[in-house]
Amino acid sequence: MAKRPIHRFVCQNCGAVYPKWSGKCEACGEWNTIVEESIEPTASRTSRSKTRLTLTGLEGNAAPPPRIQTDIAELDRVLGGGLVPASVVLVGGDPGIGKSTLLLQTACRLARTGQHVVYISGEEAVDQIRMRAQRLELNAPTLQLAASINVSDIVATLDTETKLGLVVIDSIQTMWLDSIDSAPGSVAQVRACAFELIRLAKKRGFALILVGHVTKDGALAGPRVMEHMVDAVMYFEGDRGHQFRILRAAKNRFGATDEIGVFAMTDHGLIEVPNPSALFLAERRGNIAGSAVFAGLEGTRPVLLEVQALLSPKAGDGAPRRAAVGWDTGRLNMLLAVLETRCGLKLAGMDVWLNFAGGLRVSEPAADLAVAAALISAATGQPTSAGTVYFGEIGLSGELRQVSQADLRLREAAKLGFSTAILPRRIARATNASIRPPPGLTLNELGHLSDLVAMMTEGVKE
Repeated sequence: MAKRPIHRFVCQNCGAVYPKWSGKCEACGEWNTIVEESIEPTASRTSRSKTRLTLTGLEGNAAPPPRIQTDIAELDRVLGGGLVPASVVLVGGDPGIGKSTLLLQTACRLARTGQHVVYISGEEAVDQIRMRAQRLELNAPTLQLAASINVSDIVATLDTETKLGLVVIDSIQTMWLDSIDSAPGSVAQVRACAFELIRLAKKRGFALILVGHVTKDGALAGPRVMEHMVDAVMYFEGDRGHQFRILRAAKNRFGATDEIGVFAMTDHGLIEVPNPSALFLAERRGNIAGSAVFAGLEGTRPVLLEVQALLSPKAGDGAPRRAAVGWDTGRLNMLLAVLETRCGLKLAGMDVWLNFAGGLRVSEPAADLAVAAALISAATGQPTSAGTVYFGEIGLSGELRQVSQADLRLREAAKLGFSTAILPRRIARATNASIRPPPGLTLNELGHLSDLVAMMTEGVKE
């Protein structure tokens, strides 16, 4: 007697499974995302393999994996040196952020170097891809295009191609496998389609790039298991109304996970920004209260950013407003409490707005000192020096703590013409206790946040 299909209800946002339908997913909190799926039962059987695995130890030398240079330096930086054959990269980002544009540019450049590149779109027709390439002035006669959502047809086609170098699938949420009884974009379809494409890439040895949609919270849509299946996960960040785009690695089995690539969106597509510090500070105006320059670090790349603070009297009888763009609001509240409790600044009755200019989101604690300098400047009306940069972590007692890679930050500041750096006081046990400032750059080392407050309230030139 044939077994009946098993029916279950799966959240299309997070992949949680429920025995019956409900309007809200308790796992992720989304509404109307639970869809019924059926699974064909398989006969239970016990399989005993006679093949023994070969076990080895840690001894021995492993050669670094070969790389395929994409001819886009910012992309190669984030990938760890280029694409690795037989690797799978998942690229996510908001709609219209530039994912398809970047990958089409990458495919064209690789095709011009002699690589066999195939670009398959499930969202656009071939003529639409050609029109976009003409608009971006891209020319790659050997690039092969296709428009399909049927994974079975895609796998059959790619399995007959020889010497494939790169395959781009745009996007994985539009792919459909006829053996799965659910709509494209469902958890079961995304998981099964990704498995079939990844299996073929590992078998044939070509690099595979999958484009993924994101949820309203910025996370990749679909089952989380898909992120575990791929070798690298990258997010394309930025505001569609803003010029800059940031490519950030969240996972990379062949490189660092804290590297970023900076691009600028133009009429001719995305162009690389080799020196983002100069670009982020290009529109900065000196001698304005509430502004400071932060010497940050993104991976191995030092980046100088302008942090802006604005304070205004609280409106009404409610709680004061705290808003931050590009930084954690909780950390902003902590710094405000330290400034008021440890340094005597009266900020409880002020609305506070904080912004990192350029659209880059900063997460490292080294930004504390620059944010504090901008807040002190806005509160006292004393502008910071146009030739000064700040970096350092602030503790709850107001002490300034050391941060890593101070020499890289100082060299970047000196290269852009800054004359003074305010940083935490070095101690003998600190990792950067023996750093030497670059020529022309003066170090001003402070031990407590109150020292910076006294410096700025007394009008001492930094």
